[in-house]
This record gives sequence, C-alpha cells and structure tokens, in this order.
Amino acid sequence: MSPLLRVEDVHIRFGGVVAADGVYLDLEPGESLAIIGPNGAGKTTFLNICTGYLKPTAGRVLFEGNDITGQPPRAIVRLGIARAFQIPQLFLEHSVLDNMLIAAAARTRAWNPFRAMVALPERAEMIGLLRQLGVADTAEQRVDGLPEGVRKLVDVALALALKPRLLLLDEPTSGVSSSEKFQIMDALVQALKNQAVTSVFVEHDMEMVSRYAHRVAVWNGGRVQMVGTPADVLADADVRRDVVGI
Repeated sequence: MSPLLRVEDVHIRFGGVVAADGVYLDLEPGESLAIIGPNGAGKTTFLNICTGYLKPTAGRVLFEGNDITGQPPRAIVRLGIARAFQIPQLFLEHSVLDNMLIAAAARTRAWNPFRAMVALPERAEMIGLLRQLGVADTAEQRVDGLPEGVRKLVDVALALALKPRLLLLDEPTSGVSSSEKFQIMDALVQALKNQAVTSVFVEHDMEMVSRYAHRVAVWNGGRVQMVGTPADVLADADVRRDVVGI
C-alpha cells in the first residue's frame, strides 16, 4: 500500500533557526501518528508545510502520490487535508451550527449571500457530525459562551465537515482540564474512525500519546530523531531525556 502522505528531504530555516533539516516521513492510510518533541523542534512548522502555510526551501510533500509542495492552503484543503489548530479557529459571535454551515458552504462552494444558511441541504449532515463528537446539544449556542474543551471538539467538527482524508491536529487537548481530556480524545478518535480519516497530532502529554497513537515520530532540532510504536519510543533513553524530561 502506498503512503497517504510522504515527506521527502524537506528543509526550511528562519534566520539562524533550522526548523526542518532533511525531514523524511511516511504516513500510512488509517493510522494515527503522534508528533512529540521539545519546544522549537519544528513540530508545528511541519504541519504548516503540509498544509501550505509555509513553503520549504528544499524537498517535497506528496499526498496520495501527488506533489502538493507549496500549494496554497485552500487548494490543499480541497485535495483532502484539513487542519485543527491549537487555538480553535471559530466565528465566536455565531452559533455552532452557523460555523458548521459556513464550513459546509466552503466545501461545496455553494456560498450565496442571498440564501439563508439554514436552508443549506447539508444542515442535517452537520448536526450529525456534531452528534458524533458529542456536542450536538450546543448547535444553537454561540461559540463565545462555550468552554474550551467543547470549542476544541467544534473545531474538529468543522475540519471534518470538509470531508478530509487526512486531519492534522496541533495539541488537541491543550488548555483542557485533565478531567476532560480523555473524554475529548475518545470522542475525537471515534469520529475519525467513523469518517475513515487518517490523523497526525502534535502532543506534549505523553499519556495521550501512549493511549491514542499507533506510531510516534520524535522531532528534535528540525530532524526526525526516531519513529516507532509508543511503547518503543517512550522507553528510549534519549527520548526520555530530551523530550519527556526523565
């Protein structure tokens, strides 16, 4: 089986800071890959390169065998790669359902300022996505009144509304209380499974990594230091010293 995503010899630097220094990585369809590493290691830079927010100075990114290096974010979304951010990117003054319908309209290119969003045929589909993530009861609520954990799930629902085959998540449980994080990740992982979406998530919480990742890639100094199962990676002495801090 060919990789869903392949990154080949990618390089980028910002002044004297090397954020990607010959990165190679393959992502298989259906897996969940966690990216870990110290601050400044290049983890978010990698997500930005894969989603078109940054163009590498060398190397290339292949999605389903097609070179997408340097394509703009909107084009990459239409190819099937979506993104959920560390800080949810939502229209705070609108309801959850309005946010979902805006995403649906963007996906279908059916935006029409003279047509009420409530009339969009995707309305039931969007409510179904919210239900999968356990937040359907918030559909008519304004986003600015929601707790952070619910906003995270709504942000993921927006990404899934685009019908991606690959979803990239930047610290999906950051800012969420320890009592909520497993509930959020359980809902997220189940929704990804239901939609047959492959995922990559940047994470600092090793308990999340151990529980939810199929494989782990360790970033350090702009390079991939190690790739393996959570058990193998988190038992490695160098990883424990450089990343986990033990």
